Amino acid sequence: MAEQLGLRERKKQRTRQTIYEAALRLFLSRGFDEVSIMEIADAAEVSKRTLFTYFPTKEDLVLHVFADHEDESARVVRGRPAGTSPLDALHAHELDALARRDPNTGLTSDPEAVAFARLLSTTASLSERLLRYAGRGIAALSEALEEAGADELTARLAAVQIVTVLRTLADRNSEQVQAGRPADEVYPEAVAAADRAFRLLGAGLADTLPA
Repeated sequence: MAEQLGLRERKKQRTRQTIYEAALRLFLSRGFDEVSIMEIADAAEVSKRTLFTYFPTKEDLVLHVFADHEDESARVVRGRPAGTSPLDALHAHELDALARRDPNTGLTSDPEAVAFARLLSTTASLSERLLRYAGRGIAALSEALEEAGADELTARLAAVQIVTVLRTLADRNSEQVQAGRPADEVYPEAVAAADRAFRLLGAGLADTLPA
Protein backbone atom coordinates (compact mmCIF):
# COMPACT_ATOMS: atom_id res chain seq x y z
CA MET A 1 0.00 0.00 0.00
CA ALA A 2 2.79 2.44 0.92
CA GLU A 3 4.53 1.67 -2.39
CA GLN A 4 1.30 2.34 -4.30
CA LEU A 5 0.86 5.65 -2.52
CA GLY A 6 4.46 6.52 -3.31
CA LEU A 7 3.98 5.75 -6.98
CA ARG A 8 0.76 7.74 -7.06
CA GLU A 9 2.42 10.75 -5.46
CA ARG A 10 5.36 10.61 -7.87
CA LYS A 11 2.94 10.45 -10.78
CA LYS A 12 1.14 13.52 -9.46
CA GLN A 13 4.43 15.37 -9.12
CA ARG A 14 5.41 14.46 -12.69
CA THR A 15 2.05 15.65 -14.00
CA ARG A 16 2.32 18.88 -12.07
CA GLN A 17 5.83 19.49 -13.40
CA THR A 18 4.78 18.68 -16.97
CA ILE A 19 1.93 21.18 -16.81
CA TYR A 20 4.18 23.85 -15.31
CA GLU A 21 6.92 23.38 -17.90
CA ALA A 22 4.42 23.47 -20.77
CA ALA A 23 2.84 26.64 -19.41
CA LEU A 24 6.18 28.34 -18.85
CA ARG A 25 7.37 27.57 -22.39
CA LEU A 26 4.21 29.15 -23.80
CA PHE A 27 4.31 32.15 -21.48
CA LEU A 28 7.96 32.90 -22.22
CA SER A 29 7.52 32.59 -25.96
CA ARG A 30 4.23 34.48 -26.34
CA GLY A 31 3.49 36.35 -23.12
CA PHE A 32 1.27 35.48 -20.16
CA ASP A 33 -1.88 37.23 -21.37
CA GLU A 34 -1.66 35.75 -24.87
CA VAL A 35 -1.85 32.10 -23.77
CA SER A 36 -5.13 30.38 -22.91
CA ILE A 37 -5.69 27.66 -20.34
CA MET A 38 -6.85 25.31 -23.09
CA GLU A 39 -3.62 25.81 -25.01
CA ILE A 40 -1.63 24.93 -21.90
CA ALA A 41 -3.73 21.81 -21.28
CA ASP A 42 -3.24 20.72 -24.88
CA ALA A 43 0.52 21.30 -24.71
CA ALA A 44 0.74 19.28 -21.47
CA GLU A 45 -1.59 16.61 -22.88
CA VAL A 46 -4.01 16.82 -19.97
CA SER A 47 -7.63 17.86 -19.68
CA LYS A 48 -8.64 21.35 -18.61
CA ARG A 49 -10.18 19.80 -15.50
CA THR A 50 -6.91 18.06 -14.62
CA LEU A 51 -5.00 21.29 -15.07
CA PHE A 52 -7.29 23.12 -12.65
CA THR A 53 -6.88 20.30 -10.15
CA TYR A 54 -3.19 21.14 -9.92
CA PHE A 55 -3.36 24.88 -10.57
CA PRO A 56 -6.61 26.63 -9.57
CA THR A 57 -5.75 29.83 -11.46
CA LYS A 58 -3.65 30.79 -14.43
CA GLU A 59 -1.40 32.86 -12.15
CA ASP A 60 -0.73 29.78 -10.02
CA LEU A 61 0.89 28.15 -13.04
CA VAL A 62 3.70 30.66 -12.72
CA LEU A 63 3.78 31.62 -9.08
CA HIS A 64 3.50 28.22 -7.41
CA VAL A 65 7.31 28.12 -7.48
CA PHE A 66 7.29 30.81 -4.80
CA ALA A 67 5.21 28.72 -2.41
CA ASP A 68 8.26 26.80 -1.19
CA HIS A 69 9.97 30.08 -0.33
CA GLU A 70 7.11 31.87 1.43
CA ASP A 71 8.36 30.95 4.88
CA GLU A 72 12.08 30.87 4.04
CA SER A 73 12.96 33.83 6.27
CA ALA A 74 10.93 32.32 9.09
CA ARG A 75 12.80 29.03 8.71
CA VAL A 76 16.13 30.87 8.81
CA VAL A 77 15.15 32.58 12.07
CA ARG A 78 13.92 29.35 13.65
CA GLY A 79 16.97 27.40 12.53
CA ARG A 80 19.63 29.96 13.41
CA PRO A 81 22.61 28.84 15.53
CA ALA A 82 22.48 29.51 19.25
CA GLY A 83 23.73 32.99 20.06
CA THR A 84 22.96 34.35 16.58
CA SER A 85 20.43 37.16 16.29
CA PRO A 86 17.57 36.90 13.77
CA LEU A 87 18.99 39.78 11.72
CA ASP A 88 22.49 38.30 11.65
CA ALA A 89 21.08 34.95 10.57
CA LEU A 90 19.04 36.53 7.78
CA HIS A 91 22.01 38.63 6.66
CA ALA A 92 24.25 35.56 6.47
CA HIS A 93 21.56 33.65 4.60
CA GLU A 94 21.21 36.45 2.04
CA LEU A 95 24.97 36.59 1.45
CA ASP A 96 25.09 32.82 1.01
CA ALA A 97 22.21 32.96 -1.47
CA LEU A 98 23.96 35.68 -3.46
CA ALA A 99 27.16 33.63 -3.57
CA ARG A 100 25.15 30.68 -4.91
CA ARG A 101 23.43 32.92 -7.46
CA ASP A 102 20.08 31.82 -6.06
CA PRO A 103 17.39 33.04 -8.51
CA ASN A 104 15.32 34.27 -5.57
CA THR A 105 17.95 36.97 -5.00
CA GLY A 106 17.52 38.18 -8.59
CA LEU A 107 21.22 37.52 -9.12
CA THR A 108 21.38 34.91 -11.85
CA SER A 109 22.36 34.93 -15.50
CA ASP A 110 20.48 31.74 -16.28
CA PRO A 111 18.51 32.66 -19.43
CA GLU A 112 15.29 31.00 -18.34
CA ALA A 113 15.45 32.57 -14.88
CA VAL A 114 16.06 36.01 -16.39
CA ALA A 115 13.15 35.53 -18.80
CA PHE A 116 10.99 34.36 -15.89
CA ALA A 117 11.85 37.49 -13.90
CA ARG A 118 11.04 39.67 -16.89
CA LEU A 119 7.68 37.90 -17.26
CA LEU A 120 6.86 38.68 -13.63
CA SER A 121 7.87 42.32 -13.84
CA THR A 122 5.93 42.99 -17.04
CA THR A 123 2.67 41.18 -16.20
CA ALA A 124 0.40 43.18 -13.89
CA SER A 125 -1.69 40.25 -12.65
CA LEU A 126 1.44 38.34 -11.64
CA SER A 127 2.95 41.33 -9.87
CA GLU A 128 -0.28 41.80 -7.93
CA ARG A 129 -0.45 38.14 -6.96
CA LEU A 130 3.13 38.28 -5.71
CA LEU A 131 1.95 40.67 -3.02
CA ARG A 132 -0.11 37.85 -1.53
CA TYR A 133 2.97 35.65 -1.28
CA ALA A 134 4.83 38.51 0.36
CA GLY A 135 2.00 38.90 2.84
CA ARG A 136 2.17 35.25 3.82
CA GLY A 137 5.94 35.52 4.16
CA ILE A 138 5.53 38.50 6.45
CA ALA A 139 3.05 36.61 8.61
CA ALA A 140 5.36 33.59 8.88
CA LEU A 141 8.38 35.71 9.76
CA SER A 142 6.40 37.71 12.30
CA GLU A 143 5.41 34.48 14.04
CA ALA A 144 9.02 33.30 14.09
CA LEU A 145 10.21 36.59 15.56
CA GLU A 146 7.58 36.36 18.28
CA GLU A 147 8.84 32.88 19.08
CA ALA A 148 12.33 34.38 19.32
CA GLY A 149 11.14 36.79 21.99
CA ALA A 150 9.83 39.89 20.21
CA ASP A 151 6.47 41.31 21.21
CA GLU A 152 3.63 41.00 18.70
CA LEU A 153 3.73 44.56 17.32
CA THR A 154 7.51 44.68 17.07
CA ALA A 155 7.53 41.31 15.32
CA ARG A 156 4.98 42.45 12.75
CA LEU A 157 6.70 45.76 12.04
CA ALA A 158 10.12 44.11 11.79
CA ALA A 159 8.82 41.38 9.48
CA VAL A 160 7.33 43.95 7.10
CA GLN A 161 10.65 45.81 6.94
CA ILE A 162 12.78 42.69 6.48
CA VAL A 163 10.63 41.09 3.77
CA THR A 164 10.33 44.41 1.93
CA VAL A 165 14.10 44.96 2.06
CA LEU A 166 14.82 41.46 0.73
CA ARG A 167 12.31 41.93 -2.10
CA THR A 168 13.78 45.33 -2.96
CA LEU A 169 17.30 43.90 -3.10
CA ALA A 170 16.13 41.05 -5.35
CA ASP A 171 14.30 43.44 -7.68
CA ARG A 172 17.38 45.66 -7.88
CA ASN A 173 19.62 42.74 -8.78
CA SER A 174 17.15 41.44 -11.33
CA GLU A 175 16.88 44.84 -13.01
CA GLN A 176 20.65 44.93 -13.46
CA VAL A 177 20.79 41.45 -14.95
CA GLN A 178 17.80 42.10 -17.22
CA ALA A 179 19.64 45.17 -18.47
CA GLY A 180 22.33 42.85 -19.78
CA ARG A 181 24.93 42.82 -17.00
CA PRO A 182 26.33 39.39 -16.04
CA ALA A 183 25.45 38.23 -12.53
CA ASP A 184 29.14 37.85 -11.71
CA GLU A 185 29.69 41.52 -12.52
CA VAL A 186 26.73 42.62 -10.40
CA TYR A 187 27.69 40.37 -7.47
CA PRO A 188 30.03 42.78 -5.59
CA GLU A 189 27.41 45.51 -5.79
CA ALA A 190 24.72 43.11 -4.62
CA VAL A 191 26.80 42.13 -1.59
CA ALA A 192 27.50 45.77 -0.76
CA ALA A 193 23.79 46.59 -1.09
CA ALA A 194 22.83 43.68 1.18
CA ASP A 195 25.41 44.73 3.77
CA ARG A 196 24.13 48.31 3.70
CA ALA A 197 20.50 47.19 3.93
CA PHE A 198 21.12 45.02 6.97
CA ARG A 199 23.14 47.78 8.63
CA LEU A 200 20.15 50.06 8.22
CA LEU A 201 17.80 47.39 9.50
CA GLY A 202 20.09 46.78 12.44
CA ALA A 203 20.24 50.45 13.29
CA GLY A 204 16.47 50.69 13.33
CA LEU A 205 15.68 47.37 15.01
CA ALA A 206 18.67 46.86 17.31
CA ASP A 207 16.84 47.90 20.48
CA THR A 208 13.64 46.04 19.67
CA LEU A 209 14.52 42.58 18.33
CA PRO A 210 16.05 39.89 20.56
CA ALA A 211 19.80 39.40 20.25
